[in-house]
Amino acid sequence: MQKQELTTWIKEQAIACGFSSVGVAPAVTALGTSKLDAWLESGFAGTMSYLEDRRAAYHHPCSVLEGVRSLVMLTLDYRTEPPAEVPAGHGRVSRYAWGPVDYHDIIHARLKQLMATIRQQYPDAQLRGVVDTAPLLEREYAQLAGLGWIGKHTLLLNRPQGSWFFLAAVLTDLEVEVSEQPATDHCGTCTACLDVCPTDAFPEPHVLDASRCISYLTIELRDPIPLDLRPGVGEWMLGCDLCQDVCPWNRKAPVSSETTFAPSPELNPLELTVLFDLDEQAFRDRFRKTPLWRPKRRGILRNAAIVLGNRPTPAAMPALLKGLHDVEPLVRGASAWALGHYTSAAVQPLSERLNMEDDADVIAEIRHSLSQLDNSPRPVDPPDSDAKN
Repeated sequence: MQKQELTTWIKEQAIACGFSSVGVAPAVTALGTSKLDAWLESGFAGTMSYLEDRRAAYHHPCSVLEGVRSLVMLTLDYRTEPPAEVPAGHGRVSRYAWGPVDYHDIIHARLKQLMATIRQQYPDAQLRGVVDTAPLLEREYAQLAGLGWIGKHTLLLNRPQGSWFFLAAVLTDLEVEVSEQPATDHCGTCTACLDVCPTDAFPEPHVLDASRCISYLTIELRDPIPLDLRPGVGEWMLGCDLCQDVCPWNRKAPVSSETTFAPSPELNPLELTVLFDLDEQAFRDRFRKTPLWRPKRRGILRNAAIVLGNRPTPAAMPALLKGLHDVEPLVRGASAWALGHYTSAAVQPLSERLNMEDDADVIAEIRHSLSQLDNSPRPVDPPDSDAKN
């Protein structure tokens, strides 16, 4: 095939494999690496040290596939239903995680299908499919491929799809014609996405301080969520969609044809109190193949406790008391913090836990909660309290 014919053919095959849109970008040095360097040096990556470790690899896609000439950039829509109301004792899950399986598995299957089709025509072609795990600035190359512009919330946007889509790529040593022009910015003077963020995660347009982002706090962070950011987490159990929910370009975004992205009834929203009854094996059995597996059991229960502290309901207190004695310090600490937003009935169990607790972070959480409870007597410190400080 001639290059133009090859381009048209690959696009047709990508759509036939179920992708929503497709464009081609040249394998050039990523201009955004200077912004990445500045972003990392500002500390906006939080604890995601793997980004710093792979910083040099982001400069050119040859770090992902040696000899790469072209990047076939792909999108897959995932918008389904509007989010349901969140009753007491429940938490919101980001739309991307509503389905019964991990989106990586769905996209990887389609990438394999697309690459197998290409290899039928070009047996010697070098190909590699990636979904947001390789050191590749996907949004920059998607922009070069004409698939959209990078919005002020740092997500890729385009007019017909908004931003409710996943990005993927097939890197190849085939020289595919680049016919698209990079998309122009259509955010204008709108700042809705910046204004809605409850944790002030955008220091300026097009810049995200991930260390303050609710998605980072509830998924990537393995430590206790910083005290000053917990109220901003609100009802978000996993991830956050606020900056996309308010974007005008998302008002008419298409509904995904992928049925596995439709929300499972138990995830839109998610009942939180029952999570505290799950041990490691039960948690694995329920969430192993879903996006909720990434934070692991301790992260999910930490998040559940934070939401139950932000939205206190009497029915949740037994679950938090169970969390107060969990095997994981991360869960005990978050549960202790949440109980500080309940009634004085929490004083006694908090005090009793303080007298047996040996983790310094949990001790601090308990003492903070005791100080927050109205009319709560100061607990008597155990004899070895100095050793615990």
